[in-house]
Formats: sequence, structure tokens, C-alpha cells
Amino acid sequence: MSEKNAKSLSKKTIRVGLIGHQFMGVAHSNAFRNAGIWYDLPCDIEMKAVCAEDSPGNLEAFSKKFGWKSIETDWKKLIARDDIDLISVAAPGFLHKPMVIEAAKAGKHILCEKPLANRLPDAMEMLKAVEKANVRHCCGYSYRSTPAQALAAQMVRQGRIGRIFHVHARYAQDWIIDPNFAMVWRFDKKLAGSGSLGDICAHSTDAARFITGLEITKVVANMATMISERPLHADNLDDEKGQVTVDDVAQYLCKFSNGATGCFEATRLAGGRRNHNCIEINGDKGSLYWNFEEQNYLYFFDRTKPVAEQGFTKINVTHDSHPYGGGPWPQGHGIGYADTFVIEVANFLTAIAEDKPYHPDFNDGVQVQKVLHAVERSANEGAWVMVE
Repeated sequence: MSEKNAKSLSKKTIRVGLIGHQFMGVAHSNAFRNAGIWYDLPCDIEMKAVCAEDSPGNLEAFSKKFGWKSIETDWKKLIARDDIDLISVAAPGFLHKPMVIEAAKAGKHILCEKPLANRLPDAMEMLKAVEKANVRHCCGYSYRSTPAQALAAQMVRQGRIGRIFHVHARYAQDWIIDPNFAMVWRFDKKLAGSGSLGDICAHSTDAARFITGLEITKVVANMATMISERPLHADNLDDEKGQVTVDDVAQYLCKFSNGATGCFEATRLAGGRRNHNCIEINGDKGSLYWNFEEQNYLYFFDRTKPVAEQGFTKINVTHDSHPYGGGPWPQGHGIGYADTFVIEVANFLTAIAEDKPYHPDFNDGVQVQKVLHAVERSANEGAWVMVE
């Protein structure tokens, strides 16, 4: 037997169960299918089962397409199975809490999509559950897995931009700018919790915490619903309208734990912005700028250089000297959206196999939730609010 085969036989196998088969379910499926192919992991991956509220025929087709070995239509049965070690929760946010708590009680490791929950008390309860069960946990802020964001965080820790003065972040999309875009669950506060705030501003908030290493301590906010009603059915635009009960736009100013200030905006009504997730950090020695629509680059301004040489340097972050080896492809080939989930899953599975801490975890998820909770309170009260 070759040394490689012997090593493979000695590896631990992590058996995975997925809940959800829509947008995030596809991203998670692709990640679990490819993480062990693209990276030399200390474990093997077995895609045991996928679960969703759908017909067995549709689920069978999905499982065959992505490589899941079986299906379940009841998430409680999936979690109860003794042939599964890790539960991946790709369902909508209002379903996260019961699934996570049940999975923790069953002793499963958990990857849960962001935001952790729709409400802060629920997120805190989920954190307590995984800590009590002593299982590994990941909150799916996948943009941390872009080499550019990781490099930005690394450069801040190295002191390359010095004392941080200011953070500016904007996440802009335009997919609901048409008032005839029909009602979906994301427009219902009872199901979505919030609109642009929890859907996309959560990512900007986590990025600021991750890159700067600072906590947001105080916020003042504005939230607005610009299109207050939408058709109930896409195939009958003249039919009865439904009320939109979440925000289309969320904005907040903030203060950080070191005294720095921040300015954040999230909107799903910015024409021409498909997924404009960007952040700029300004310090006394320089600045960093990143935009997901150009995700294979990080812009760095070094103020310590002679004035005649100053200007933003465009760093291609696809070299094996960059975080995560610049991605799974050869230098200069770049990575895409799906690749970030592969990196996230590979890192989380490695942490499980080696029994090491992982970030972003549920603690990170709760910290973001605290900020979002304060933003909503501030928008309602029209005043500065301290983050818990």
C-alpha cells in the first residue's frame, strides 16, 4: 500500500447532512462536493443526506445532481440520524434557531448561514446551545474566505495602515428595484426579520469587525421602505398587492472601540449595482479598499512612501503567498463566488478534524446580531444607541 493510500485510510470521515436546497443549498452542496478535491484536508467528507420541504422526486433529482447519498423531508429526522456528524443549515433565517438547538443537543457540529437568527435573543440562545454541547460551530460569513479580505485583515494586524480613523462600507444591489417584483418571504418581517439590514448589511458589519479587529460600540441609524407594496403573484401583476414590512435601505453611522468612526449603507434599490459589496479602511499610515465585484484585488495606499511615489496599489491576491493560497487555481486565474464557500467549508472541516477553534463562529454571529439589533432600535428611536 502506498504512503498516500495509508494516510487516506487513517483520516477521519466527517459525515454531512444539509438542510435547504435553494440558493444557499446549492452553494453548500458545491462546497462539500469540492472541498476535499481542491484541498488536502485532514479528513474525508461523506455527503450523507439533504433535507428540504419538497417532493421526494425533486429532492432525489437534487441529491443525484450534487452527490448527496440520501434524502429526508423532515429536518428533525435528519438531525436524529446517527450516521451524520455535521449539520449544514442553509434554510431561511427564521428556521435557524430550532434546527441549530436540536442539532446541538444531538451533538452535531454546525455550519449555519448568516445572519445567525432574525432576533438577538434567538442568536444568543443558539450560541449557548453550541457552547453547552461543546460542538464546533461556523456562522457563514463567506466573504471572509476571499483572499482579499483575509489579506486586508492580515495587513491591519501588521500595522500597515496604522491607527484606524474611519471605515466606510456599502453593500448595494438592484434586484428588487422594479416595483412589480412580486412578494417573496424576504419582504415579510415575520419571516425575514429585516430587509437589507439583515440580508446584506450583516456582511458589511462582519467585514468591518474581521478586518479591523475592532468592535462597534455605538450607532445612529436610518431605515426606510421605499416600495411599500408589491404584487402578490408574479403571473398576475394587477391582482391584490401585499404589504412590504421590511427595509429596502438601511444606513448607520457608528463608533468603534478605538474611537474610530464608521459609515455603513445597505440597499437593494441601487440601479446597476448587482452585488457591490465594498469596504474602505483609512488609517494614519495608509488605506485599504476592497470591492467584491472585483474580488481578486485589494487596493492598498501606503502613506509612508515618498509623496512622489504615493498612490493606490492594486494587489492581485491570487498568489500562493496570499491567504488560502490565493484560491485553488494557479496564480492569476482568480476565484469566484462559489470558491469562497469551498474555502469556508475546507477551513471549517479542518478545524473539526484537528479539534481547533474556528472563525467566524457563533460568537461572531452574535456580535453582528448585537449591532443589527442596535441599528434597528436606533432607527425606531431616532437617537444614538449603545451596542449591548
